[in-house]
Amino acid sequence: MTQTGFSDLGLVLAMAAPADSGANPWVQLIPFALVLAIFYFLILLPMQRKQKKVQQFIEALKVGDRVVTTSGIYGQITKLTEKSVQLQIADKVRIEVAKAAVGGYQGQEPVAPDTVNQ
Repeated sequence: MTQTGFSDLGLVLAMAAPADSGANPWVQLIPFALVLAIFYFLILLPMQRKQKKVQQFIEALKVGDRVVTTSGIYGQITKLTEKSVQLQIADKVRIEVAKAAVGGYQGQEPVAPDTVNQ
């Protein structure tokens, strides 16, 4: 290397940020804490609210409700068990689906999350 190459390297090193050994380590955690707070309020909190709303909807289902499943099947609830729902979808045609598959009441906005578009 030439003499100017070393001086350029010295110039670059001299321009580097000085080491601040006296800085409070808690100050360095502030940006990280802000990112976590934003993540919580924009993603986790709305997701928890949605899950709570879906759980309340599923618990409120009763025989006779006219519902639509997340797959688009319309029917009337004829029987409820702990984990499943029996739907009458036509005369003398009944199917059993998981409670989680019930997306909402007929004619209303769906309550259950749309897993197809996510």
